Amino acid sequence: MNQPLPFGVGHSDRSAPIDLAEIMDKVAHGDKQAFSALYDALAPLVFGIVVKVVRDRSQSEEVAQEVMIDLWRQAARYRPEAGAVTAWAATIAHRRAVDRVRSAQAAADREQAQAAREHTTAFDEVSEQVETRLESEQVRRCLSGLTELQRQAVTLAYYRGLTYREVAEALRAPLPTIKTRMRDGLIRLRDCMGVTT
Repeated sequence: MNQPLPFGVGHSDRSAPIDLAEIMDKVAHGDKQAFSALYDALAPLVFGIVVKVVRDRSQSEEVAQEVMIDLWRQAARYRPEAGAVTAWAATIAHRRAVDRVRSAQAAADREQAQAAREHTTAFDEVSEQVETRLESEQVRRCLSGLTELQRQAVTLAYYRGLTYREVAEALRAPLPTIKTRMRDGLIRLRDCMGVTT
């Protein structure tokens, strides 16, 4: 098979008329020389259609190559009664070009959506931090409303992770007293925070 010409470059000898339907029939039967002739005849048309839709030369060359491969693979599907080979090739070229543009647009839309999600996530983190800070201030305010023993017992148990027994030892108070103070303190905290059970 001849080396394919770069897109946009055609044969200088255009004097002999070419029967593309006959060539397409030969291509359908695996004739590589026929495909070379088909390539030379249709590549400029295919590239012209694709570049008008895609608008990027390198991507257009890639899509045009894909179209020419499609013509090779689908040659047996061509039906002369349905229209000219050029019309069939032009339809395939246009569809492929539109698919490429849609694919590129979908990729851009996905990137934009991802960027929007990341931006929203950052916003959510800020609002979460503000909410946490407000809750912390409310807890501190409610803790200040407890008696000294209640506040110390709750703080040791919930912020330092001590057991009832360890809290009782740390505060040098009887275990039943600590349990009672913690229960009363937690009830007051719950009421202060507006938690309903």
